[in-house]
Amino acid sequence: MPETRLQEVVFALLMSFFMVLGMEFYNGSIQMGEWTRAVFPIMFGEMRFMLPLCFATSYFVMDKIAQKLMLRLVTPGQDKPILVVLVRSGITVSLMCPAMSFWATLIFHGISLDFVNQWFGTVIRNFPMAFFWQIFYCGPLVWFLFGRIFFGKEAMCHEMSLLRKRNDIGVYPES
Repeated sequence: MPETRLQEVVFALLMSFFMVLGMEFYNGSIQMGEWTRAVFPIMFGEMRFMLPLCFATSYFVMDKIAQKLMLRLVTPGQDKPILVVLVRSGITVSLMCPAMSFWATLIFHGISLDFVNQWFGTVIRNFPMAFFWQIFYCGPLVWFLFGRIFFGKEAMCHEMSLLRKRNDIGVYPES
């Protein structure tokens, strides 16, 4: 977990970048009707403003809420680390997907009598992709990169060796 303000910012930037990248691939493909190279200009064009919006929404608003909600459900240090990470990821997606869908609806459709319907439709279309992208691809990639940036190869190897030594009830042997 990030322990300093710098680590929090770097983690949030990495997560925002890869989440926006994945969601822009997804939405660009839907917009084009299929995945083609023509998606790239659309995707990178939209990332210019969606990335800062994602970072600001996540870092300044949703991360604090997600942390409080997570602590109601799990206890870091007592519960298995994977459970803590999955609960935090699920809560974050549950908060960020409606927020980012709100921004996207506002930017691409503007305010109209149909705004709420368009927003809900965007959430419904994006939530499954955001959830699975976060849990299976983006989250693990960002944790890997974050670990390499701040803790280096040696620390990650040590963590992996501890995971291999862990017994079935989630307790590490005495060192």
